[in-house]
Amino acid sequence: MSDQTRQASVNARFTQAILEAAQRHGVNVPDALRLALSQGARVPMTQQDNLWSLFATSTTTDPLAALAVGIDLQAGHLDIVGMLLLSCDTLGEALEVLTEYAPIIGDSARFEVVPDVDARGVILRYLPDYTVCVEQRVEAALGCVVCLARWMTNGRFKPTTVQFAHAPRAEVAAYEALLGCPVVFGQDFHGVAIASGELGHSLIQAGKSLHGHLRLLADDMLASLPQDSVSARVQQLIRKNPRWGKERIGDELGMSGRHLNRKLADEAISFKGLREALLYDLAVQALRSGRAVAVVGDKLGFSDENAFSRAFRRWSGHTPAQFVRLEQGSDDGRAVSG
Repeated sequence: MSDQTRQASVNARFTQAILEAAQRHGVNVPDALRLALSQGARVPMTQQDNLWSLFATSTTTDPLAALAVGIDLQAGHLDIVGMLLLSCDTLGEALEVLTEYAPIIGDSARFEVVPDVDARGVILRYLPDYTVCVEQRVEAALGCVVCLARWMTNGRFKPTTVQFAHAPRAEVAAYEALLGCPVVFGQDFHGVAIASGELGHSLIQAGKSLHGHLRLLADDMLASLPQDSVSARVQQLIRKNPRWGKERIGDELGMSGRHLNRKLADEAISFKGLREALLYDLAVQALRSGRAVAVVGDKLGFSDENAFSRAFRRWSGHTPAQFVRLEQGSDDGRAVSG
């Protein structure tokens, strides 16, 4: 990687599809942001973050708006990756292509295919590295995967379940009606469970003869992407080792804490801000899964429960105990109304 840090980025065609979807949902996108989203073949992740933040604040009365955006995405919105998927023979082959070339769409998230330990099949896991509007963007991504797979197999694809790590943002039944399959929440990961028999479905092909040529083009595009920005690598390390501080992270990356600060500053990011955003995200996921406040605080590296509670209140405006009560109240409300 060159000494000059390059920012994570998103394919411009994909970004344009999100922009148009936001406008269809009545989001008023300022001219300055719209212009920033149309400069070149790739869009800086910071601008994509800004778009999603605006989308989230403008659609608070429609908690499934992001999922609807993902369902509406088409193969053409994924640029060359979409064409490459269409040229595969089977759904299983398409999943392998997606795991390899997804960074062309956006290099702050990836997919992986792992065996499903609870059933005969596989799980397509979605692993986001971004920290802004995570729940909305994850729902859009998996909505796109499910509905695009169903379209490419001429309606034959039937996922076992769609799984989210976060809590439902609306009635579970509403999710299932849109996705056409069971949906579960509060899992250890985001993903789509797929029975082994589904992998052999043949696809509506754009032309098998194009596949080799498209792979060459995609290989060139993939090779041109930056090989992990410093901030992306820092995020991965913090998620795996939330107790680590700046110096320990710097050691792992082969640089001093001061040098790490400078590298992150090149991406307009501070280590403290990035770490706190990630710790808050990890804390929310752990509290929603039912872990005790003291256990969560200790796992995240706080000296005691009070220190964790003060930090969580600064991040969210609530103590961890208040947050848990609010979450339980939301769940009760969903259960009653369902």
